Amino acid sequence: MVIDRLGNRLCDSPRPPAIMGILNVTPDSFSDGGLHELPEQAVRHALGMIEDGAEIIDVGAESTRPGSQGVAAEEQIRRAIPVVERLREADDSVVISIDTRDAGVAEAALAAGADMVNDVSALRDDPRMVDIVARSGARVVLMHRRGDAATMQLNGGPYYDDVVAEIAAFLAARADWTEARGVQRDRVILDPGIGFGKRVEHNLRILRDLDRFVELGRPVLVGASRKRFLGQSLDLELPAERDTASFSCAALAARAGAAILRVHAVRGSVEAARVGWSVRMADTDVPHDVTP
Repeated sequence: MVIDRLGNRLCDSPRPPAIMGILNVTPDSFSDGGLHELPEQAVRHALGMIEDGAEIIDVGAESTRPGSQGVAAEEQIRRAIPVVERLREADDSVVISIDTRDAGVAEAALAAGADMVNDVSALRDDPRMVDIVARSGARVVLMHRRGDAATMQLNGGPYYDDVVAEIAAFLAARADWTEARGVQRDRVILDPGIGFGKRVEHNLRILRDLDRFVELGRPVLVGASRKRFLGQSLDLELPAERDTASFSCAALAARAGAAILRVHAVRGSVEAARVGWSVRMADTDVPHDVTP
């Protein structure tokens, strides 16, 4: 069983969202591919994000951006596990998440010191994943994704009759399915999957109606950082140019009650989340602390 380093962090009342820093150890991720391929580079960057306020580090060894190709489990393990091991040695309190759709990679990462599995397929791509999560006691992120990485944005992206209602129904059903197979309810986190099989207008509606996902009664993770829809909305070609827009999304998500924000630029996201959370709490009588 993994150590539960988050404890009641996601349901403690009331606190701003936990910040999840993105650590891609890949050559082809859309924003930072190739920057942290060596374990020492990756750990150095992770420690910097922790210093800036990240409570969770999400280690990814396979790009899942639209148009990307899959990476074999053996290669993901080669890339990710040394980073997980060294980061755990360097910091025993930070929560480490493994961003993978593969049960073998998840199992190796959990054995190396990870605490959480972030699965963009919501446990659909590998039938063994739900058993690995259930046996380990790890937390798991179930994300909505229409299509797969190779097809999700073809022809401008998919269509929905009611994007928020359809995604909420999917996430509720996947959470029930996951819990029926032995994963404890308090270990399940929901992610509406901004940018994964959505058009620009779909992503904007998800942000507008995030409270609908919070109402499902499980912690909600929001990952809008540097996403393409921000570039398309603001005519910003380079992902690194989208940080200000990403901070706006962080404030909106915190205002709506999101529990985790998955981000590239941690310090600005922490500050934006505190503002959004303070606005959320402004008309309540509940004492609150804007520190993470």
